Amino acid sequence: MIASQHQLLVMSVPFVLIVILFSYVPLWGWIMAFQKYTLGKGIMHSPFVGLDNFKLLFKDEQFYHVLRNTLVMGVLNLVVSFVGAIALALLLNEVRARFFKRTIQTITYIPHFVSWVVIANIVTQLLSPDGGTLNQILVQLGILNDPYYFMSNPKLFWLIHTIANLWKEVGWNTIIYLAILGGLNPEHYEAAEVDGASRWAKMRYISIPGLMPTAVLLLIISVGWIIQSGYESQFLLGNAMTIDYSEVLDLYALRYSQQLGDYSYGVAISMFKSVVSVLMVLGVNYLARRTNQSRLL
Repeated sequence: MIASQHQLLVMSVPFVLIVILFSYVPLWGWIMAFQKYTLGKGIMHSPFVGLDNFKLLFKDEQFYHVLRNTLVMGVLNLVVSFVGAIALALLLNEVRARFFKRTIQTITYIPHFVSWVVIANIVTQLLSPDGGTLNQILVQLGILNDPYYFMSNPKLFWLIHTIANLWKEVGWNTIIYLAILGGLNPEHYEAAEVDGASRWAKMRYISIPGLMPTAVLLLIISVGWIIQSGYESQFLLGNAMTIDYSEVLDLYALRYSQQLGDYSYGVAISMFKSVVSVLMVLGVNYLARRTNQSRLL
């Protein structure tokens, strides 16, 4: 068996080496989480302090505040993007005009290829009190008497961030679902149409069940990224007035590492994120095994 597939094994070697180099070799740096690391001494000569960094981490009230922001924004992005992508795919699948369908697909795909720097600037301009489109509409409709600075209200940050992320990624996330829908047996739809089923009935009893296995798999993969929310969008959309709601674990670790010079504390935060992500993936995978997949969505 191995001898017959030796070409494929040889071709896979560079990719395996790349994964090892960029995903496993850097784990050597986790040692810093158990040290009082200083740049002058390096990893080899910095003194070990055991679990002191983790003890400080779990005693820090700001850590729990930032963890709340990370989890809330991660869950909101997961739920809204997951439901939005499936809904858009189901609706596009029902469109019969191919030109209109392709146009909508292209329009919704484009933001994925635009950097968060551009997206954040567009959102800021749309919500700006100085000539922002949304403020102008609300003032013209009489909903607001004066322009409102949405970006300065910390309680609106989660909503703004979720909508911006949905706009950027929903089109790209529909690609897999549209491919699955395109591969479903057309005879099922024809039989349902003969029986007098409406479009909503065919969507409910054929399209959605056909998406379930793939949806569950993608959900399991996505759950592991809830706490790995990154920092680009929060950093670019946030400001000093919304920091209580915009700061996430990556920004928290970056602040301690770069601004305060406490690299060991920053590595401890990153290590905590990785462990929690693995546990979340294992938990959802266990839930998927114990639950009927057709009822999991």
